Amino acid sequence: MDQSVRLDNGHISVAVAALGAELQSITGADGSEWLWHGDEKYWTGRAPVLFPIVGKTPSDMIGIEGKNFAMASHGFARRKNFELIQADADYCQYRLEADDETLAQYPFQFRLQVEYRLVGAGISVTSTITNMDERGMPFQFGYHPAFVWPLPGAEGKVHEIRLSGDAAPALQRLHNGLLTTQRQPSPFRAGRLRLEAGLFAEDAMIFSEGAGDSLVYGVAGGQRIEFSWSGLPNLALWTKRGAPFLCIEPWHGTAAKMNGSNDIMHRPYALMLKPGTARTFGYKALFKR
Repeated sequence: MDQSVRLDNGHISVAVAALGAELQSITGADGSEWLWHGDEKYWTGRAPVLFPIVGKTPSDMIGIEGKNFAMASHGFARRKNFELIQADADYCQYRLEADDETLAQYPFQFRLQVEYRLVGAGISVTSTITNMDERGMPFQFGYHPAFVWPLPGAEGKVHEIRLSGDAAPALQRLHNGLLTTQRQPSPFRAGRLRLEAGLFAEDAMIFSEGAGDSLVYGVAGGQRIEFSWSGLPNLALWTKRGAPFLCIEPWHGTAAKMNGSNDIMHRPYALMLKPGTARTFGYKALFKR
């Protein structure tokens, strides 16, 4: 049974797939497309939800309670079919719970609920993780939406990221997918970063601290996405060489450190959720032309 949905409020239309509870498109009333379409030439993802880890693990193995488990980069949620719980014209809710396949990789009973709501010409995404187990549950969580670059109607124009409060967070890089501990000077100047392909020659740009909780992606005085997030202290920006998209990724957690432990609780910004409790994260994106 196809459990994909399309939401429409007259200002914006959104498609969501049951696989990964992942956004498939974000279309304006004028037909403009704001979300990357997942061309396999570059990257098949569009806006994956990352759980129970963010980023890569050493040798694709994660340590939990002294045992090693196979775990691919960014976790398994993006490869699992979620159950559609509710769908209205402008709102939908998906749910993923532990099964035999997840327990073989991550030995905890959990519930991950992902909700999408249209608000004017924007979208609000909320995710709640509940520990259904009888012991503490370690995890990381993040979002990975890929927006088109250039934005609709902004071909040939300079695009930039503007952080709130003129923030200038230090930069960290990945080496073979793992986080380097060295902090480099911020590429932001008075909160502004002019986007150029060369910025991503060394993979993603990781800002573990100090990026704030909102930004604007777009062209000066023109097309833009006003993007904000909650409960997620880390930010990454990423694209592939030559690809026409930009990922704006708020996270709670990063890839494992180079030469570090594979233990899940030694991963940067890992969380421990007590039995019977929940943690909520979210982001909002407003699309303007």
